[in-house]
Amino acid sequence: MRIPEKLKRGDEIRIIAPSRSASLLSEEGVHAAKERLENLGFVVSFGKNVFDNDLQNSTSIQQRVEDLHEAFADKSVKGILTVIGGFNSNELLPYINYELIKENPKVFCGYSDITAIGTAISTQTGMVTYSGPHFSSFQMKKAQEYQTHFFKHCLMQDSPFELKPSEQWSDDAWYLDQENRVFEETAWKTYNAGATSGELWGGNLCTLNLLQGTKYMPRIENAILFVEDDEMTIPETFARDLTSLLQNTQSIKALVIGRFQRASKISEEQLLFILDKHPMLKEIPVLYDVDFGHTQPMFTFPIGGEGQVDASKGFLRLEKF
Repeated sequence: MRIPEKLKRGDEIRIIAPSRSASLLSEEGVHAAKERLENLGFVVSFGKNVFDNDLQNSTSIQQRVEDLHEAFADKSVKGILTVIGGFNSNELLPYINYELIKENPKVFCGYSDITAIGTAISTQTGMVTYSGPHFSSFQMKKAQEYQTHFFKHCLMQDSPFELKPSEQWSDDAWYLDQENRVFEETAWKTYNAGATSGELWGGNLCTLNLLQGTKYMPRIENAILFVEDDEMTIPETFARDLTSLLQNTQSIKALVIGRFQRASKISEEQLLFILDKHPMLKEIPVLYDVDFGHTQPMFTFPIGGEGQVDASKGFLRLEKF
């Protein structure tokens, strides 16, 4: 996989909205996120359609593709951040000029619904993309240090490094109340021990599964899979979505599961019950309650990159990203 040039201070980052619109953010939130990125040394610019809004809090396919293409074609832009997630970034996939992206490789980062477009870009261009914070994620005050630390490690330097657990995590609606947050002690947990290395694929599970049966779905044979889901899932839907993904391959090297939001009702008991159904998961390293997905804070990892997992030690390391 081709790795895009790393970001550096002074680089321009373009904000685009391939899923939901930036109109969902408050004026104060936009200012806070922009200022935090500028304090990291970046120049922040916006696609011309990101603040438009339609019946489903998004914009037309044409508008979203236009902003995506302009961001990749603009030589002054070195990195692209998505505004926020949503439900519809997969609408864009047949209309994207992947040759344009291949000729203008650059950092592309987001998570949740952005899993669809990031994965499609990686499979169609052979370029690593990144599952990590949205532009809107940089509004967050508490737990921002961890998030920013690994964002910088993954996108601004190229030496291999270890991903480490956060000291504390939260599932609060921080975008509604930044001050009165409740944090809990963090622990990455082992379902099945073992160590391996390989190519990394994954992101938001239900979104990744939208790509099955299309040319945008990656070959996950012998891959390390990272999966997470949000508050809209429940134990039964997570179970069938995971089953569907595992049936897409004869073997994977490891499974890493992001921490669940409380509203999902996926307790540790429920998760272990689901994992116990699959004999293949008793033969590979499996970690869960890891710092990525819809709880805070999150680390950034490469889609299509390479890394190591040692579930016996709760160890994750990025090698090529």
